[in-house]
Amino acid sequence: MLNVLIVSDEAKEIYTLFKSNSFDLHAEDLKLKGNSLRNNSTELNGYDIAFLDLDTEGWQTRLLELRQQMPVVTFSKPDTKRAVEAMKLGAADYLEKPLTTDAFNDVIGRYKKKILEHKYGFGEILGTSMPMQEVFGLIKKAAAGESNVLITGESGTGKELVARAIHRWSPRSEKSFMTINCSAIPDTLLESELFGFEKGAFTGAIQTKKGILELADGGTVFFDEIGDVSPLFQTKVLRVIQEGEIMRIGGTHHIKVDVRVIAATNKDLKIAMSKGAFREDLFYRLNVINIHIPSLREREDDIPLLVKHFIEKHAAKRKDLLIKGITNDAMNILTNYSYPGNVRELENIIERAISLANSPEILPSDLPSFLLANPQKRKMIPKLKDAILTTEKETIVSALHESNWNISHAALKLGIYRQQLQKKIKDLKITPLFH
Repeated sequence: MLNVLIVSDEAKEIYTLFKSNSFDLHAEDLKLKGNSLRNNSTELNGYDIAFLDLDTEGWQTRLLELRQQMPVVTFSKPDTKRAVEAMKLGAADYLEKPLTTDAFNDVIGRYKKKILEHKYGFGEILGTSMPMQEVFGLIKKAAAGESNVLITGESGTGKELVARAIHRWSPRSEKSFMTINCSAIPDTLLESELFGFEKGAFTGAIQTKKGILELADGGTVFFDEIGDVSPLFQTKVLRVIQEGEIMRIGGTHHIKVDVRVIAATNKDLKIAMSKGAFREDLFYRLNVINIHIPSLREREDDIPLLVKHFIEKHAAKRKDLLIKGITNDAMNILTNYSYPGNVRELENIIERAISLANSPEILPSDLPSFLLANPQKRKMIPKLKDAILTTEKETIVSALHESNWNISHAALKLGIYRQQLQKKIKDLKITPLFH
């Protein structure tokens, strides 16, 4: 279900017009709220798309606030000048009053691919776990702006998918998304790939070639494994970010380029900086928005969802048998594995199982032998938050036990106020059964 925010002096009337649709609508009536919009980012995070009335006072400020969080469809009485101004300020679309249900449905339909339609993710980036919900929130915010992004995480976590999602839902989505794998190309070739070269610049340069940065003008460049490039090449990348211009190899003049930079690495760049292997100024230029992708070990609750997705994705590769699902025993084996190769490894396992399966469901025997050799539940390192809560609960229970459940005495032992202890007992669901 899409969460739709309507911001207008006529919000209640518009809400009534559309409430029959299968959307979760929320109306901000500016007349009743003193003509001010709540701009608390936490509150706005719950919405997927906004409809903003340009016939309200101060709509420009509200548009600038909202566009950082979600696509904003603007509407007003017919006014070409105002419509153009709204589009320049970042509006996703414009509608003329009077609004109709058909117009509302049409614009929602056109922007469905740009809206997080459910809590499972963006395209192939799936997850219902809290770590992934945080990632999705950051993707939405990064897509709304123009700042550079640094994506960190282990190999196989889906860093390129995140980069592509940011580009796809950004204002640059109609322009190019260019990828350069910094770890796979030698430094000597990186420069020609990135900047291009003039005819005759070196032996074999039989014609002028545009580089990736020039081809991506107006779009996005994704530097995969940026931590693997040499300090010299880092300097050249830094200049592009600072100056917004390049020079082809063998060229004599600079060429202006407008690109957004998204970089990714599986290395700790702060450690690399301390060793002098990565430029500090480049790090801060890249790390304006940091999105850390958790390993699959940190989001094991997402494994069943991912398994289902990969079965649906790869089932068509079997022409002789339709694979519809997986048995509980096989799923238990998959959820008990630690996945050093992360999501990429899980997808590989599922694709292999589909190729070997002899029944409509994946069986334990279809899984790799190394998974079957040690099917017992691995010893999991608890998440820090959970470990802290467990320790806190045990400490409180101990104090209550020693105080014979006298709240005041227990609070004194713990060094907190009675009211604080009462709240913690309620929040942690501690009952006298522990006594």
